[in-house]
Amino acid sequence: MDPALLRERELFKKRALSTPAVEKRPAASESHKKKKPKGDKESSSGSKESSNGNINIKTSSGYKFGCLAKIVNYMKTRHQGGDTHFLTLEEILDETKLLDISMKQKQWLMTEALVNNPKIDVRDGTYGFKPKYNLKDKKALVRLLDKHDQLGLGGVLLDDVEEGLPNSAKAIKALGDQIIFVTRPDKKKVLFHNDKHCVFVVDEEFQKLWRSVPVDNIDEEKIDEYLKKQGISAMLETGPKKVLPINKRKNKGGNRKRQFKTHNHHLSGILEDYTDGVPAKK
Repeated sequence: MDPALLRERELFKKRALSTPAVEKRPAASESHKKKKPKGDKESSSGSKESSNGNINIKTSSGYKFGCLAKIVNYMKTRHQGGDTHFLTLEEILDETKLLDISMKQKQWLMTEALVNNPKIDVRDGTYGFKPKYNLKDKKALVRLLDKHDQLGLGGVLLDDVEEGLPNSAKAIKALGDQIIFVTRPDKKKVLFHNDKHCVFVVDEEFQKLWRSVPVDNIDEEKIDEYLKKQGISAMLETGPKKVLPINKRKNKGGNRKRQFKTHNHHLSGILEDYTDGVPAKK
């Protein structure tokens, strides 16, 4: 081997041994970032999404009207239970557990929602339930049914009575045979006043005369017209309506001859026939 190359090899070894080697370590911030688990990022992002979701739910129109429906239902329930005194908005929110709503929603309830609701009565900044018939006790119910009977207005729906009369089931049970129940075809019950002054015995001769009067040729419109002339309002029919059969249109054009459209009427005196090679003489 060439001695010059050996000398250069030895010199290279000496220089390599005399030069110190420094190992680079990763920065502390980078290692901290690498060691951070992925679950923390997901949890933080999830919490942000959930918080944003809650904000969106509470500010949506559906949440607002849901709070309004809850308030109206609560006011109706407490009125039916006998608590007819009025409450402030703060008291209503406290009893319905709606204390977490924003000031904007409170303002909406005070200025628009509760004021314009047909089932809420407003008095000097306080709110109460407003039924169709505001009945205090069973005597008020009897007076209402008697008034409807005297004016020919018919009966009163049981739903409206239950809505406006506190402890209505107990009051109706106490009245007993003073009330007559009639069930409509739609399963709703109607209350009528059973006026015992109108209960009398009719002689059998009058019954026979009454039943002998023919009414076959008188339709319902004439009966209704006669009752109106006498100042009596007839009850509207609540039964199932008769479905009239649909008359199918007959095809009248079955035997009709087909008409073809003709053209060039303005050339009728000029055209000539060349079927035989020579124009026909007129």
